[in-house]
Amino acid sequence: MREFEAPARTLGDLSADIAGKLIAAAADVALIIDDKGVIRDLAFGSEDLLREGYYEWLGKPWADTVTIESRPKVEALLRDSRANAAPRWRHINHPSIDGVDLPLSYSAIALPQTSSGRGKVGSRSVVFGRDLRANAALQQRLISAQQAMERDYWRLRHMETRYRSLFQVASEAVLILDAVTGKLEEANPAASALFGADVSRPGWILTESFEPEVNAKQTAGVAAMLGRVSATGHGESVTARMTGRDGEMRVAASLFRQEKTAHLLVRVSPLEAARGTAAANGQSAMLKLIDSAPDAFVVTSLDGLILTANHAFIDLAQLATEAQVRGQSLERWLGRTGVDLNVLITNLRQRGAVRLFATVMRGEYGASTEVEISGVAVTEGDQPCLGFTIRDVSRRLAAEVRTSGTGREMPRSVGQMTELVGRVPLKDIVRDTTDLIEQLCIEAALELTHDNRASAAEMLGLSRQSLYVKLRRFNIGDLTPVPGEE
Repeated sequence: MREFEAPARTLGDLSADIAGKLIAAAADVALIIDDKGVIRDLAFGSEDLLREGYYEWLGKPWADTVTIESRPKVEALLRDSRANAAPRWRHINHPSIDGVDLPLSYSAIALPQTSSGRGKVGSRSVVFGRDLRANAALQQRLISAQQAMERDYWRLRHMETRYRSLFQVASEAVLILDAVTGKLEEANPAASALFGADVSRPGWILTESFEPEVNAKQTAGVAAMLGRVSATGHGESVTARMTGRDGEMRVAASLFRQEKTAHLLVRVSPLEAARGTAAANGQSAMLKLIDSAPDAFVVTSLDGLILTANHAFIDLAQLATEAQVRGQSLERWLGRTGVDLNVLITNLRQRGAVRLFATVMRGEYGASTEVEISGVAVTEGDQPCLGFTIRDVSRRLAAEVRTSGTGREMPRSVGQMTELVGRVPLKDIVRDTTDLIEQLCIEAALELTHDNRASAAEMLGLSRQSLYVKLRRFNIGDLTPVPGEE
């Protein structure tokens, strides 16, 4: 630290007021500490500290205003100042109302003893404090940035490790080429085994290992495909024959960029294997779709024993796992035991398919759900089987049939009546059909007589009292008697 060379000449005699202003302006916070370590006066040069109400420190021991780990530093600062040691800065934290410590950097200087009318004044120290919150925020941002860089670095390392592992263990030949020159940059073990010593030969180009194109206009060759991928960036695949080998190969390429350089990722596999992989992927996707479909799907043997079922069927059956239904007969959960499944199997054997068979599915805990079943029979292959799609139709308001009490909604057409077969006993269907005909006849008579109930009763061959009973029964029109018809 460099001090003033001639402070007595340059500064002159300073009054206490001027000295106080200089001390307050020289620091964010200035403390006057007595020989007992108590804060006797303080000034703030920082508006932020002034607004946050740290005037409460006045009259308290300085050590009581700091955190526990900072108290030894406070004692060391006061001890050094009383010994007139060279001032040094120490980082001290104060507890804050919001729970975040207030970091300040302090330096203490001892003042000479003076006399007053009451005698000598004890030793005092002036403590200068600098607000370190801005520095702490910058340090925290630096640490956060470093941690983010470390996370990104390790993420990239993990990605590279996974890429290397997949690249090495892939059974398909994979090569990375320079998109401009077509030269090989990297090849996995499967590619080395497929192309042999050609891969390690300096200057080898992929197109050398395939038979040349028939003419200059051919657009299906490997060279033409690589050129299109390099120009458009869209992945393509072609079929080509390797030189000196039987069988065709499927060559696929895609473009990617790394470090401002374009590269081609080329995959080479036997054509039959590529077709098999594509078919397997398609079947896997279809199985996933069926398993997650909202409609229940179940596959049974020709006798109706369940081989597999999706999650929707398990939910309808009120079970937890597929293992609970596998090997069980499907009729265990259908409405009429020994009837519905036999009808379905008989029709599937005769026609090969069944559509929209109406029945009820029962759950393990008594829940009953109206369903429609469509089925198909697969009698060829290693394992003949039957497939059933079961759709919950209980929420179809138009086809809802209420079967409780006298307020049951009657069918309004022949199609709706035929849908009741298998759900409602025959005597109930006949009664509902009779009621429907009777209701339609009354409505027609009222319409022909312009709602004259006396004429309608005479037309129907009923008494007016009987007509009113039926009107109330079918809830037709205004049930208040019309004057003159009583």
